[in-house]
Amino acid sequence: MKKSNFFLYKKRPLVRKGQTIYYGDMREKAVAMLTVKSSHEFGNLNISDDIQIQLISTDPQTSPKDLVLKNSVKKGLFDALDLAGIWIDRYIKASAV
Repeated sequence: MKKSNFFLYKKRPLVRKGQTIYYGDMREKAVAMLTVKSSHEFGNLNISDDIQIQLISTDPQTSPKDLVLKNSVKKGLFDALDLAGIWIDRYIKASAV
């Protein structure tokens, strides 16, 4: 496998563009899209509060209206990433059966 230049969290790529974070490998059956809905300042840091999580199918044959498989909102980035990881693992496992 080709070496990735992406930051990894729990062995999955993590890519940020503005207020949107993509978590997962596009070669897998699904990835998570996390969108920062609100944040606050702590010193010179911007801390994420509300994060919208969407589990998205990577199957190119999926119709656009069916791309979002699951949707939720969590407080804090780590809770959101943990839920996204669980969703990805469960979806991949269920798809393999």
